[in-house]
Amino acid sequence: MGLREKMEQQRIGQNKNNQEEGKKEEHHIDIHDDLKNRVHQEVINEINNNKIETVSKENKVEILKILENIMAVEAENINHLDRIRITQELLNEIIGYGPLEVLLKDPDITEIMVNGYNRIYIEKNGKIQLSDVVFKDNQHVMNVIDRIVSSVGRHIDESSPMVDARLQDGSRVNVVIPPLSLVGPVITIRKFSKVPITVEQLLEFGSISKKMVAFLEACVKGKLNIIVSGGTGSGKTTMLNVLSSFIPDNERIITIEDSAELQLLQDHVITLESRPANLEGRGKISIRELVVNALRMRPDRIIVGEVRSAETIDMLQAMNTGHDGSLTTIHANSARDSLSRIETMILMSGMDLPLRAIRDQTTSAIDIIIQQSRLRDGTRKVVNITEVNGLEGEVVVMQDIFNYEMTGQLDNDGKFKGQFKSLGIKPRCLGKIMHNGVKVNDDWFIE
Repeated sequence: MGLREKMEQQRIGQNKNNQEEGKKEEHHIDIHDDLKNRVHQEVINEINNNKIETVSKENKVEILKILENIMAVEAENINHLDRIRITQELLNEIIGYGPLEVLLKDPDITEIMVNGYNRIYIEKNGKIQLSDVVFKDNQHVMNVIDRIVSSVGRHIDESSPMVDARLQDGSRVNVVIPPLSLVGPVITIRKFSKVPITVEQLLEFGSISKKMVAFLEACVKGKLNIIVSGGTGSGKTTMLNVLSSFIPDNERIITIEDSAELQLLQDHVITLESRPANLEGRGKISIRELVVNALRMRPDRIIVGEVRSAETIDMLQAMNTGHDGSLTTIHANSARDSLSRIETMILMSGMDLPLRAIRDQTTSAIDIIIQQSRLRDGTRKVVNITEVNGLEGEVVVMQDIFNYEMTGQLDNDGKFKGQFKSLGIKPRCLGKIMHNGVKVNDDWFIE
């Protein structure tokens, strides 16, 4: 027998073994699925009999007791460990988000990406990896999606196949279903820490330097208008939270977001959240309308979670008309790109303004741009702090105050080596900061 024939026989034998193992595993799963379906239905019937009006985490103890009583009868022949596992899985199905509950409870996971029922990716410690969690089928995913969107009064179906929502813990959720998605229902969950990340943690993570923190604190207290720029997942919202923590307690703060994510610790905070249209296409409240309304609410500070469309011009006008110290974020790859995006968004909003007028508005409104970046090693850094200095002709004049320089080498943990540097330039905005009674230190800007 030749080598090719031997290899073919080995391949056929391996396929048979795999099929047999698959059948065994499938048989094992079918047995447990049958038990789960039976117990699940009995629990629902018992809940209805006991007239429990809301099935949620608030009455977890009562539902768990019902579940354990039924499991004691139906699963008496199953070993103790499997019984505990099945009980927990059923509890997650009844009052939680099914298989996603395990991932949502893991504090090290920052992102959950469901690409169809059998491929769930996670971001853990800055790295994306395939998890071993799966749904039973696409309908199972849809059941969880319905639970997520209905909890915040949203609706999803084939006529409206995309939705943004928010979990009770503040995590942001985006859902896309067929026919838009060709891989089945897709869920993307951006998790947020229940306790906001502090300046000390950013320093510990190596995301920023002490001099940069001291300067940014002075900028916030000195009422400079600041934009945090960066790509998706670069840490813009985290930085916005940290900057907000520097705002004095005696100021009235209004936050405006699509999904409320900011976690401010001050007492005098009003949180506003936009609202999509209902099933009849009515009732939509945009970020722009909220920004305009916020100007009538006597704010000391306006914080917009992200500017991405027509609200940009209103935000700039607020910054230019006495609402100094405003903060927002924008998606852009560099400080200069962020200004270009602002110009584009203003033009797209239908404002018939010459480019020169837009640039005048932008440069007089914005003082500082903080550029965030997520590096290939998974770490997040403040790569630039840039001052906007006005116009020279048609060109916006900007200067970097701090930056992050990488050496291109890796340390023992597989992280890029680099250092934060002051460029030795004293920013022009120091006058405004000191005018507002905030002390500055020349040592911040020594190279």
